[in-house]
Amino acid sequence: MTENQTVQKSVRRNRLAAAACFAAALITAGVVGTQSAAADGSAQRDAAAARPAAATAPGLGSARLVQSEDIPQGLNPVGATVELAGREALSACSGEATMRDLTKGQATAYASVNWTLDNHGMLRESAASAPTGSTAAAWEKQLVALVEDCQDEPAGHWHYGAAHTLTVTGGTARWYPAYNGDGAAAGGVAVLRSGTKVAIVEVPGQTASVEGTATAALKRLAS
Repeated sequence: MTENQTVQKSVRRNRLAAAACFAAALITAGVVGTQSAAADGSAQRDAAAARPAAATAPGLGSARLVQSEDIPQGLNPVGATVELAGREALSACSGEATMRDLTKGQATAYASVNWTLDNHGMLRESAASAPTGSTAAAWEKQLVALVEDCQDEPAGHWHYGAAHTLTVTGGTARWYPAYNGDGAAAGGVAVLRSGTKVAIVEVPGQTASVEGTATAALKRLAS
């Protein structure tokens, strides 16, 4: 590993160590193209069902992203922010990397959603539409490599576990459980692809929440 790679990984580990605290703060202020859809203060799932569906982009929009009813019981969504410029951070593992960075600005459309969860931090998804299927496959491969770079961490460090695959009509995904430094479940992440669309979803909570949310997100992306 080069000196530069060592420094980059050290910076990312510092970010991961702070991820649990950082997740509670939704970075939305001042982002161009951001729209908010907040539920009332009851924190009930029905109250949080306001869809962030007003924002759209050609071939990709907020309706293709995780909706409140896709979020597992117990995580209690209370609001969502949609962004269409591809400038939201991809995951806790990616540092400050965004979908626009990963695609070098070559996507035909971007869409992301950050769901604020009652007492559980944040669930987020970032998606991009590629000009061709082969380009989408290349971006998917990059996302998988980014996630799997955080599987090999020293003992006592936050990390992702082994990959699991799932398939729905029109789409496939890999999802990974996450573990904190004590080895306890800490949610996870999923990389999705359907045709020319790719996405990454980061989910807090228990391992079961990751698979269920990834399946719902993949169905949305493939719809």
